[in-house]
Amino acid sequence: MLRRLAILVVLLGFARGSAAQYPTPAQSDFILKDFKFRSGESLRELRIHYRTLGRPERDASGVVRNAVLVMHGTGGTGAQFIRPEFAGALFVAGGLLDAARYFIVLPDGIGHGRSSKPSDGLRGRFPHYGYHDMVEAEYRLLTEGLGINHLRLVMGTSMGGMHTWLWGERYPEFMDALMPLASLPTQISGRNRVWRRIVIDAIRNDPEWRGGNYASQPQSLRIAEEMLYLMSSNPVLRQRDLPTLARTDAGLDAAIASALETADANDVLYQVEASHDYDPGPDLEKIRARLVAVNSADDLINPPELGILEREIARVARGRAIVVPFGPSTRGHGTHTIASVWSRHLEELLAASAP
Repeated sequence: MLRRLAILVVLLGFARGSAAQYPTPAQSDFILKDFKFRSGESLRELRIHYRTLGRPERDASGVVRNAVLVMHGTGGTGAQFIRPEFAGALFVAGGLLDAARYFIVLPDGIGHGRSSKPSDGLRGRFPHYGYHDMVEAEYRLLTEGLGINHLRLVMGTSMGGMHTWLWGERYPEFMDALMPLASLPTQISGRNRVWRRIVIDAIRNDPEWRGGNYASQPQSLRIAEEMLYLMSSNPVLRQRDLPTLARTDAGLDAAIASALETADANDVLYQVEASHDYDPGPDLEKIRARLVAVNSADDLINPPELGILEREIARVARGRAIVVPFGPSTRGHGTHTIASVWSRHLEELLAASAP
């Protein structure tokens, strides 16, 4: 979910010298004309940036059988998957999602990356979007922009995992399989809502924010980034990496300084607020595709002791829930992007959902 953790894992991956054996993604933009948001607002042109690997393949009846949609987390982009821990494990020759066999689509969600977002110029006048708007834009990118009429697999991490639940409910016949990672099929509440409210309130109540029309980034952006940093790992790893007061302060300062080089307060505010309309709970029975939901036991955002995933998965006709135990390979919430931890469950899902 969290942008700072995504950058950290990328740097760690490159530091190990892992060589990419997958194709360089092609990039493009899809423009949605007069896009209407659920808030009642609209944009004359909504730009959705995306990356693709591979080519779509159709069967004799014209149905695309090899398309895979992968959706990123809050503050991320489709580029976060182009790294050794994800693409280097899945998209390589012989990998579970070998780019020579699959057509892989990695969009930047509304408000993220190179898709339309507040910092492009509209600032606080940018339409207030929610997860349902983001899912609709993803669907239209595929169907109208890329001519995809069926998905072999829908998967996503954190926010993208939440989008995966919504995809299964809104378009139940559109895919063979679903794999939400690091998410829960319930309304944002409890501690998950609290940390988001802290970010939202810090920015909106900051006099320097000026209704989104600041000349320089408001100081509340630092508070927001610190909260994102706090939630992004597990306490065992943080204690190992930051064992003293001085090391902790230095590590935090360095991480936040790096984040502030590119972060924008309006973008962060909108990204966190977008979860306001997420609530797949009432419609879980609508999901028809096989679904395997994977969380990790050391995830501060979706802690297993809540029991929500285990309770709600019983309502998904062909659903299965996996909670990966804490271990040397888990990274708290960020475990969602380390494919080696959960790839065997993806392998089983692909085999069980084969047409």
